[in-house]
Amino acid sequence: MITGAFIIPTGIGASIGGFAGDASFWARKFASKSRLIVNPNVVNAAVFSGITENMLYVEGYSLDEFFKGNINIQTSSHNKIGVIFDKSIPKQVLNVHINTINAVKTVYGIDICGYEITKENVGIEFFIDQSGASMGNVRNPDTLRLAASKLLKQGAEAIAIVCHFPEEQGDEYSKGIGVDPVGGVEAIISHFISKEFKVPCAHAPAFSDITISTDVVDPRCSAEYITPTFLPCILIGLDNAPKFSTESKDVITSKDINYLVVPYDSIGCIPVLEMIKNNKPVFAVKENKTVLNVTPENFYNQCKVYDTYSDLYNELFA
Repeated sequence: MITGAFIIPTGIGASIGGFAGDASFWARKFASKSRLIVNPNVVNAAVFSGITENMLYVEGYSLDEFFKGNINIQTSSHNKIGVIFDKSIPKQVLNVHINTINAVKTVYGIDICGYEITKENVGIEFFIDQSGASMGNVRNPDTLRLAASKLLKQGAEAIAIVCHFPEEQGDEYSKGIGVDPVGGVEAIISHFISKEFKVPCAHAPAFSDITISTDVVDPRCSAEYITPTFLPCILIGLDNAPKFSTESKDVITSKDINYLVVPYDSIGCIPVLEMIKNNKPVFAVKENKTVLNVTPENFYNQCKVYDTYSDLYNELFA
């Protein structure tokens, strides 16, 4: 079976995949024909997940390291997951997340070996930068490091992180306009833990307001408006997330990737550059628009351009 990668960067306002699991339909189609590496942004959808058994759920920093050839991927199943909770999460919100952990364990049989509350507040800030992309700051990453260390000593093989965010998402996002405002800093959090510990990880935000909206919102973000917690999708993704290895036996290497699919105007990422360097096919899809403007023309048209995911799928798997 061939192995592909289907990537939609976080926090760049992708019209497909920039909301809540709204790229899952196409990722699942591609994964039905090939083993498929996805970043969490592609399939995470609050209490839902688009993940399938044929997908490899890999966070952004590790994805970059993989494509650069610094690490390899080793398939895994039923990982022991440790959960980090930000100390600043209000008690009633924390209780909802603990109930969520127990529900996911009960329904899916996922092995959650424990949770740690950080000793100090993590201190999350998020904003939209001048380019229109989502960004942010983490004022106290060391407290995340300490909590992760404790969980790994307890036997955790993957880390789920839940940080407290000071305010809810804006009206523009609920209308399907603009950028998910929390996506950029979520990537910073998961990149930090992934870089520090070389284990699968993913992040879900927690908000103080846990009431459920009764407004009808854009279908692409509706998964996030019917639940007070976004934790289930990352636990489901981490359950079978691949582990990372520098060994060369029984692993998937960057040389094994047969194709990469990305939005048309956001091809400046490391996976694309590494695929081009190694003369591997990169497919850029025009219908997926973002706030960026890094197109194949910037790289001497070394990517093959398709108007839609449907056109690419039909040609690739005809």
